[in-house]
Amino acid sequence: MKNTKYINLQFLLLLSLGITFFSSCERDFSDEVVFATFPPNGDVFIDAFSSGLDYFPFVDAGADPEAFSVETEDVFSGSSAMRFDVPSFGNGFVGATFNTTANRNLTSFDALTFYAKASQAAAIDAIGFGIDGSTNNKFQVTLNNLEVSTRWEKYVIPIPDASKLISETGLFWLAEGASFAGDEGGYTLLFDEIKFEKLGTVAQPSPAIFSGQDLTEQTFTGSTVTITGLTQTFNLDNGVNRTATVAPSYFDFTSSDIEVARVSELGEISVIGEGTAEITAVLGGVSANGSITITSSGTLQAAPDPTLPQANVKSIFSNTYVNDTESNFTPGFGGSTTETTVASANGNDVLVYSNNNFTGILFENTVDATALTFLHVDVYVQQAGTEVGIQIRDVGANQMIETDPNTGFPIADDKDFRFDLTGLTVGQWTSFDIPLGGDIATQKNNLGALILTGGPNFIMDNIYFYTE
Repeated sequence: MKNTKYINLQFLLLLSLGITFFSSCERDFSDEVVFATFPPNGDVFIDAFSSGLDYFPFVDAGADPEAFSVETEDVFSGSSAMRFDVPSFGNGFVGATFNTTANRNLTSFDALTFYAKASQAAAIDAIGFGIDGSTNNKFQVTLNNLEVSTRWEKYVIPIPDASKLISETGLFWLAEGASFAGDEGGYTLLFDEIKFEKLGTVAQPSPAIFSGQDLTEQTFTGSTVTITGLTQTFNLDNGVNRTATVAPSYFDFTSSDIEVARVSELGEISVIGEGTAEITAVLGGVSANGSITITSSGTLQAAPDPTLPQANVKSIFSNTYVNDTESNFTPGFGGSTTETTVASANGNDVLVYSNNNFTGILFENTVDATALTFLHVDVYVQQAGTEVGIQIRDVGANQMIETDPNTGFPIADDKDFRFDLTGLTVGQWTSFDIPLGGDIATQKNNLGALILTGGPNFIMDNIYFYTE
């Protein structure tokens, strides 16, 4: 099995199916029937928890369950406030969601608001609303790096589209902690007057998918593509443009050809046929910036099956072998335009690279290839003239340590070996066996990454180091 993690997402029943069902019944509903609705209560924490509200710390993720308390001395208004004691670096973090058993109808509000202060200036890692395990966080909103000061100030997190919030239980959540030694930590964070409001000053919505980029991707029937970079930006009355990351269910997605690609409300694009389809989105009646044009070449043939015994191989990505290390296939290098997808073709996983300029495969644990002689990789392209570059990168201390002749101090000894994957044939797999030569030939015991350039579109499979 490949070292990748999957989240199993279920398609939700479309409203149109419900309409079809009801219209097919012989018995019509009376005009006097009143369907159940939930109260439009926007209070979260004023001087106490609102109706049905409770505190659920993220204990499984390492949050300190004792970090939360109710403050009665330093409050903005009334008699009490929420208090979080953020631990110092290395001692966990503050993380919790505040959910209610009394479902709320939030359609009459346009923002979550609260007052906050801290014992030192800080930037809260993540804060928002909509975490609800019963709906798989269907309407989650996340605001990152919210800066708070040492005095009470009001903060606003706009609702992306309030018309969808007819039955909500996840009213408030946050996660904050020191990310490295010397970072903020060991301080107090206070919140008061947390509630949903109708401000009437939240304006100029500007939603986006793929962070506003217009992307293209070469793919194949049976593959899936996840829509990323989903945000909503509003202009607030203080002139600030506030951008939050929002769940895909806030958007209405459209495919220009549903016989090629279809999109679930969870933002998963399923490629079902050959051809081209453009995926766009609307949020709250406003067209989102960004799109993706999917071009499917049909069914992808399988890469050649490797035949070497497991004992001769240290695998990075292959269904044939047990991989030698977990790997990060989406490192998110600054300046990189690459979209990487782990897709399934005929029951076999492949790596699909689109819009590549440079990216990498970062090994969680370095690979000791001292006894190995080659790197194998299979590459598939769909455009003539495509070339791909690959660098085998050594990281960390090795068997050979160079010394500066002038100072006597060690010199950083990281090396890499670069190889151009040329002669690629369109529409079929090309196999490469790259000798572990050049600068890394004598220091192969700490191989830590593969850097990929060129393309811009290609597919890879069966990436492994081996000896014959």
